[in-house]
Amino acid sequence: MTSNIVPADPGRVLIFDTTLRDGEQSPGATMSHEEKLEIAQLLDEMGVDIIEAGFPIASEGDFRAVSEIAQRAQSATICGLSRANFKDIDRCWEAVKHAKSPRIHTFIGTSPLHRAIPNLTQDEMAERIHETVTHARNLCDNVQWSPMDATRTEHDYLCRVVEIAIKAGATTINIPDTVGYTAPKESAELIRMLLERVPGADEIVFATHCHNDLGMATANSLAAVEAGARQVECTINGLGERAGNTALEEVVMALKVRHDIMPFSTGVESTKLMNISRRVAAVSGFPVQFNKAIVGKNAFAHESGIHQDGMLKNAETFEIMRPEDVGLAATNLVMGKHSGRAALKDKLRQLGVEVADNQLMDIFTRFKDLADRKKEVYDDDILALVRVSDDATPDSLQLKDLVVICGTGGQSAEMTMTVDGVEKTAKTTGDGPVDAAFNAVKQIFPHEAKLELYQVSAVTKGTDAQATVSVRLNEDGRIVTGSNADTDTVVASVKAYIHALNRLIVRRERVGSDAPEISYKDAG
Repeated sequence: MTSNIVPADPGRVLIFDTTLRDGEQSPGATMSHEEKLEIAQLLDEMGVDIIEAGFPIASEGDFRAVSEIAQRAQSATICGLSRANFKDIDRCWEAVKHAKSPRIHTFIGTSPLHRAIPNLTQDEMAERIHETVTHARNLCDNVQWSPMDATRTEHDYLCRVVEIAIKAGATTINIPDTVGYTAPKESAELIRMLLERVPGADEIVFATHCHNDLGMATANSLAAVEAGARQVECTINGLGERAGNTALEEVVMALKVRHDIMPFSTGVESTKLMNISRRVAAVSGFPVQFNKAIVGKNAFAHESGIHQDGMLKNAETFEIMRPEDVGLAATNLVMGKHSGRAALKDKLRQLGVEVADNQLMDIFTRFKDLADRKKEVYDDDILALVRVSDDATPDSLQLKDLVVICGTGGQSAEMTMTVDGVEKTAKTTGDGPVDAAFNAVKQIFPHEAKLELYQVSAVTKGTDAQATVSVRLNEDGRIVTGSNADTDTVVASVKAYIHALNRLIVRRERVGSDAPEISYKDAG
């Protein structure tokens, strides 16, 4: 067993981030290759212990991303997921083997419902677990094994297969609450039972992987830690299938703020939380809800007069942590058209946003354009500009000009777009200005994608506020999201629609290379 697997400090909790694997399984949350590399680098820099970079057997694109992340990582262990068969495990090892610290994570569903999928008896499944974990350990000295749907697996059988996995060489045993079914008391009792009943349990790391279907993912994870688990599997912003996963930022800050009753620590630099939260929201197309704990827009906002008075006298009256602790500025100073590039860069730093010089130039150009149209530019306005600037999707489609007529006499749109550099024009009607404009886009660039979501929200107050628009499209199971912000809601809508179409073009080109061909849910 290698020394970097079991923490020397019994109070040290390992953070296992699966944003790039489990998080990306959210419908519409697909990231580009470059975006995966960027998120992995941010995770590595902030002190995440293990990064689950993907599911290498799923597609050529996933394999390539995991392999490149493995080669680039400086500090984090790089992990790949594999089902319980030799082909998956070999492919996973090929992807992670060049990492400074590689890990193979293999799994199989052990509950009665999941055993029925491959039609295996308990004995047959036990034998497969022994064979596959042994095979993984022969390739890599850092092996994680997971009994999928562990919280609905019979306790006696769970103890049996965990013991088999440990004897076969697993160094980490992950206990997944795959469907978000358990509660904190059960989560703790399950870890305690395994530690008490399974021979060799004290020589490996127990991990917890919780889903948020009942809103208890973070509570379940912390309960498991108190019971003896020393690795928490989580994602940035709680991104993940259905209701999502345990949120990394919630676990890190809960252990930091309530160290008095939970004497555990992580290696994550909390001041980097806000930056990566916003970056993941931008590349995934999943905005953070305003009242999201730790990283939501309202997490440090106070409107009640009593609260505001208390805050002015003593910030600790109504805040249990400082905005600066998570990388957020404590102020919301207004900027305007006379603000310079240095002031903008300093404002971005206060907001927990780190950008390269070329990206700063792009944001500054957009900022000046916005300041000419809007008297006061607030923090949220600037963050909206950052989200637009962040996207690295190739612009095969671009909006050049748009004129919309609306009112009681009918609605129409006249539009000029470029398609791969060639200008095209269309004039259409519709049921409202946005529908007319979308019809123009579809006439210029015909497609069969269905509009699944159209959402508009005001970034700040006032009639000159920027509108942030999100669009989700579905074409034959390829789900993409697009977003944009502008003081003109129709323009923001069209640009968000075009943004989604540009992402769809990228997804189309992935067929045979990046498009997932195998799901982790497929029986191995």
